[in-house]
Amino acid sequence: MKFLRKIAAPVAALAIGASALAAPVADASTVKPSVIASMTNADPMPGWRTQTAGDSRVEHLNAYSTAMGRDIPLAVIRPEGKPANAPTLYLLNGAGGAEQNMDWLVRAPGIVDFYANKGVNVVIPQEGAFSYYVNWDNPNPAAAPGYLKGTQKWEDFLLRELPGGIEPYLGANNNRAIAGFSMSATSSLLLAEKAPGFFDGVGSFSGCAETASPLGYTSVDLTVQRAGTTAREMLGPMGSPHNIANDALVHAEGLRGSELYISNATGLAGEWDMPGHYIAQGYDPATASAGAATLIVEGGLIEGATNICTHNLKAKLDSLGIPADWNHRPTGTHSWNYWLDDVEKSWPTLERALFS
Repeated sequence: MKFLRKIAAPVAALAIGASALAAPVADASTVKPSVIASMTNADPMPGWRTQTAGDSRVEHLNAYSTAMGRDIPLAVIRPEGKPANAPTLYLLNGAGGAEQNMDWLVRAPGIVDFYANKGVNVVIPQEGAFSYYVNWDNPNPAAAPGYLKGTQKWEDFLLRELPGGIEPYLGANNNRAIAGFSMSATSSLLLAEKAPGFFDGVGSFSGCAETASPLGYTSVDLTVQRAGTTAREMLGPMGSPHNIANDALVHAEGLRGSELYISNATGLAGEWDMPGHYIAQGYDPATASAGAATLIVEGGLIEGATNICTHNLKAKLDSLGIPADWNHRPTGTHSWNYWLDDVEKSWPTLERALFS
């Protein structure tokens, strides 16, 4: 029985990312409660805060990033009883992120129920749309209003600032994992590679590890164009040192020793992409057909591209003798229903990493 209701959702765009190799420093970030009451009536309440406003299992926090010079909002799912010495799972959003209400909490509200009884603290950064969670080649890109505001040094924040602030605050132990989908699927791989051994487990759902190949670089460019900028701002020219430093396929050796769950579908339409699935949920036939057409065409093309990337990653890891738990789905598009399944199917891998 599935823990999450299957939903019709817009396709999320392809994603990839992260930057130069260095070990984490666990003492830089200050964490404090968010003062949500200070928001005026004119301010739109973010969907994730509305979704979890009355849920005591979810804490709304800010973590100050020295590298980026601003507070980064966090949602933290606490385990039942809030035990001390629980491990930490860093769960990253995809391209549109919380800024577009396309984050885990809004699109997959059952995720709180799922993780709350797993004995793990789940930390979800609620900013970073279209950022790929990397240190950008141009850390202050010009972008469309609402996205990529301020300095983009996410690698510094996620590896060298946030863990040292949030984990003591939570009373967490030294076991941690990182996971993401689409854009952040590659971010999760790359951040783990940049700090070998820091993350005990890694989950990558429908991602493209490579960024320095024509396929990978073009995919990044198509994604960040939605925020009004280009891959060159993020990665530098294709094949440049900064680009190579942020290619998770090139640096796959850094995944050795981490438990890995890596998934992808083929892009061929599956059962959750068909109009009948949504008609059965109560959608009118016209809406169901239009949504299904988007999933089948757009979502199919994107998932087909990430499928090539994922098979390239498998070939690389196999050649290095690095094992992974692979979920190669014979059908499925680049869409939420499959990532909801990945939450469940990745848990045995991540549980093994976090509790062994």
